[in-house]
Amino acid sequence: MTPIELGCFIHRMDAPTSSSTPLKGTAEFSTVPVSTTTLNQRTRWIWFAALAVFTAAGTIYFLSQRTAVAAAGHATTAGIAPPPKKAAAPVPILAAMAIKGDIGVYLTGLGTVTPYSNVLVTSRVGGQLMKVSFTEGQLVKEGDLLAEIDPRPFDVLVSQSEGQLIRDEALLKNARLDLARYKTLSDRQAVSPQAMSAQEANAAQYEGMVKSDQAQLDNAKLNLAYTRISAPISGRVGFRQVDAGNIVRAGDAGGLVTITQTQPITVVFPIPQDHLPPVLRKLNTGDKLGVDAYDREQKVKLAHGSLLTVDNQIDPATGTLKCKAVFTNEDGTLFPNQFVNVRLLLDMKAGVVLVPPAAIQRGAQQSTFVYVVIDQTASDPAQTKPERVVAIRPVTLGTSEGEWVEIREGLHAGDVVVLEGVDRLQSGARVAVRMNVEESARKAVGTSANASGTESKKKS
Repeated sequence: MTPIELGCFIHRMDAPTSSSTPLKGTAEFSTVPVSTTTLNQRTRWIWFAALAVFTAAGTIYFLSQRTAVAAAGHATTAGIAPPPKKAAAPVPILAAMAIKGDIGVYLTGLGTVTPYSNVLVTSRVGGQLMKVSFTEGQLVKEGDLLAEIDPRPFDVLVSQSEGQLIRDEALLKNARLDLARYKTLSDRQAVSPQAMSAQEANAAQYEGMVKSDQAQLDNAKLNLAYTRISAPISGRVGFRQVDAGNIVRAGDAGGLVTITQTQPITVVFPIPQDHLPPVLRKLNTGDKLGVDAYDREQKVKLAHGSLLTVDNQIDPATGTLKCKAVFTNEDGTLFPNQFVNVRLLLDMKAGVVLVPPAAIQRGAQQSTFVYVVIDQTASDPAQTKPERVVAIRPVTLGTSEGEWVEIREGLHAGDVVVLEGVDRLQSGARVAVRMNVEESARKAVGTSANASGTESKKKS
């Protein structure tokens, strides 16, 4: 119980009751009255004691600090160096070296794979489908047998045409013999000119009949050949539309099957109209522009080809122009109506300064800069331990492609830039590189050289 609560309790006990006579059966106790003035004095003395304790502690601390400063000054005057202040630990970073290499200028777009040729196979004569010789999804070559129609009605037409031709040829032969006799008699003036003209017309008539019979025979043989349906192009067949045993007719809308040519295959993709002049300039000079097809995530390269041609007009709604690229597609990676990401190599910049994109930092007003690692050991031979600090250097960016960014101004090949740990850096901060910069640069140069060699081979 606090002193204030105790005083209140005593005060309540000391207060008189409403009845002046005590109750029966109760004992009377004498109380000592405690006044409020006494309690306030006790509380005041407690606060005075606490204040005195804090004042004494502060005085002792101040005197001790003053003594320490005086001792340090005395030690400095006597030539004794004070204990060194502990330096801040270097910031761990991940760094890489700027290299000189080649980088490509690409135009990108979403493309659609289209077959080089797409043919709907239909029957050219009517009849019963006797045989289907292909398997759905099969790769066929031009001239392979796909289906057969019942040839017997057409064999009959061929025989009938042959018989008609033989008969008319015999009549023509007889007419020619009669014409020869009439010519002999006409020379002797034994027949009239009218009879001679009639015989010549008769022979010519039979000649026309023979020629007509020959045409009918050829047509019958052609229809007989059409009973064997062959692949008009090489490619992949789709699902068959008619089963064997059904009656087919010439020019059915559904046809028998569809064949798509996939080797080679083409990809149609748009490019912005602003890039049309350099593309046309390359095409008109005969240069082959390389085109790469990537998957949906732009990580896996599916095929490499070349630009075939461009469309003859710009789409006014989108401001783009359609381009068509051709791919050999020997492994069948590209499939008709497949969506791919297309990259058209427009130009190749050689011998430029390259850094990884992670090194690029952005400041106010979209300014770009990098943290460059400076080795102070090289500038000060007196230092025995490696000492590296960072400095901020503004840069001008150029082409960005994949794992590299071109630096037009601000860096030179061999400069070391910070990739990770920039959130704790400021100009002049000490750093500890967590990787072998020379080894990483060597790997980067090898990667860039391999990429350049690959592009050179593609160009050749």
